[in-house]
Amino acid sequence: QVQLVESGGGLVQPGGSLTLSCVASGSIFSSYAMDWYRQVPGKRRELVAVVTSAGSRNYADSVKGRFTISRDNAKKAVYLQMNSLKAEDTAVYYCRMAILGISYWGQGTQVTVSS
Repeated sequence: QVQLVESGGGLVQPGGSLTLSCVASGSIFSSYAMDWYRQVPGKRRELVAVVTSAGSRNYADSVKGRFTISRDNAKKAVYLQMNSLKAEDTAVYYCRMAILGISYWGQGTQVTVSS
């Protein structure tokens, strides 16, 4: 059983920065890609960033140049560094691990960008 626990959300002013963390249980972390998604009420959950097991990264167009995803396999952790935050980045952020077609999600962490 995989468990994911996110942290690091909060209230930040426009233009500010936050770093989200997601720590996984289990011994197979390094073998799989990790994703960050976000969701606002009434909308579908959207993919924000992906880091593969080899370390390749991809981003949604809306966050390119502002967000950076990284992973630390020794700590079984994935991070999302968010800079130049905008009001439209306000959402609940989730990390995900997909194993053999099964998605495991964390509980989510709220990010609110507001002055």
